[in-house]
Amino acid sequence: MADAAALPSRSPEQQDIAALAKGGRTNFLGFVLRLGGTAPFLFIAGRFYGVEALGRYASALVIVELVSQVCSLGQRRGLAQRLANDTRDAAHSVADAMTLSLVVSLLAAVLLYAVPAPMFPSGEFNAFDRLLPFALIANTLTDVALAALAYRYNVGATVRARSLVEPWAQTLAAVGFLFVLPQAGLALAYIISKVAALIVACVPLVRSYGAPQRWSPSPTRLARLALTSAPLAGADMIEWGTRKLDIALLGFFTSPAAVGIYYAAQQVATLPQKLKTSFEPILGPVITRNLKEGNYAAIAQQVCQVGFWITAAQAGIALALGIPGRGVMGLVGPNFVAGTGALALLLTAEVVAAPAVVSEAALIYMARMRNLWISIGAIATQGVLTVALMLLARRAHANPLQQAEAAAFALAVGLALSSLIKSKLLGRILGARITNLRWPLIWAAAPAALVGFAAKLLPEWLELSVGIPAILGVYGFVIWRFGFGPEDRLLFRKQRVG
Repeated sequence: MADAAALPSRSPEQQDIAALAKGGRTNFLGFVLRLGGTAPFLFIAGRFYGVEALGRYASALVIVELVSQVCSLGQRRGLAQRLANDTRDAAHSVADAMTLSLVVSLLAAVLLYAVPAPMFPSGEFNAFDRLLPFALIANTLTDVALAALAYRYNVGATVRARSLVEPWAQTLAAVGFLFVLPQAGLALAYIISKVAALIVACVPLVRSYGAPQRWSPSPTRLARLALTSAPLAGADMIEWGTRKLDIALLGFFTSPAAVGIYYAAQQVATLPQKLKTSFEPILGPVITRNLKEGNYAAIAQQVCQVGFWITAAQAGIALALGIPGRGVMGLVGPNFVAGTGALALLLTAEVVAAPAVVSEAALIYMARMRNLWISIGAIATQGVLTVALMLLARRAHANPLQQAEAAAFALAVGLALSSLIKSKLLGRILGARITNLRWPLIWAAAPAALVGFAAKLLPEWLELSVGIPAILGVYGFVIWRFGFGPEDRLLFRKQRVG
């Protein structure tokens, strides 16, 4: 926890901002690495496995990853508070968390294996696809292990496990299975990637906390832990579900090919969302410490600061990927260009989601049940709107991809509603205005958009190779020059620690 003990001349609030900046910098590297691993996987899956195989895979992952969120029982974010308040050896708290997640995820995996129908609404799957649920055991345990390491400010482990090993293991495995077992490639590559990430997470976990001495599992203690974690587990499941409900519904309303195209667009669009998770591991421990001290002003400052960082980065990336969207989707394969409209809407959804995700980082500790009810209301609104719009699109004889765009629009509306209500609620609790928006975001976006539309006049390969860096360069220069103050610039400066 070296970053928490920054230079003595700094106030605790300044030390917290410096710690958040360092965590964000470390995980921003993870974002770049994850992009480098995810892009080749989408290319291989789209061009060699095919759009329908990718669609079936995407529909199954919605259920597998949703169940994985439930099995972690909110411990990805709740473990920090337990470690801060538990008087027992920290290794015992971690052992309880890992044991509970192991038991729940094992039961869930066996159930999904026995009843695979929810994963494959089209009814098409093979024996290897059916093995996908067992990946959720490794995924759940990895989440808990990385949460424990983040409490001690070890965010490098998250970068190695989630951004380096996991995407590259999946990509390389997908390539290998093309030659030996193509019908199983996507499913087995996913399972291998999750197991590899778990191994990489557990090694530093044992080094940091050690083996729990004189610990034994207690059914009563684990049941109590599950009960107290239930509201946070619900919030985690719903927050994740807002990003996957659209794919689940598309699986029932449209063809596997349409789901595959939409999934590729979503994978591109949610890359900026990883920037939010860049700060999540470090923001939780900082907020819990300030809550313990009753320092609400510091929490408000931290939420607004991180919220602006995330919004600024997501807006720039959304412009860079959205304006040349046809070329970006074309990289996955010519059949995927039809998903350009959905990509633009999904990128917009990620930008409007930023206030909700940073507000929720504090609300899960301060207003857990109210946060849960807001999340339920937002996802219910999204679900109803998605179904209504797709039924209207069907009645208007719209094609499956136009129905997919309706689902993306409903997602943006649901996330915008959640952002507005959660930021207002947190502001009322903290007695401060919570906002991520500043005028320089507009000043930076306008010239960057002009550059992007000018780049569309170039051949497609130049639009991508020159246009994307140009958009990011203009946007970055303006936001740095006119939008970033001294505390904002900490994100890009290595801080000396005492």
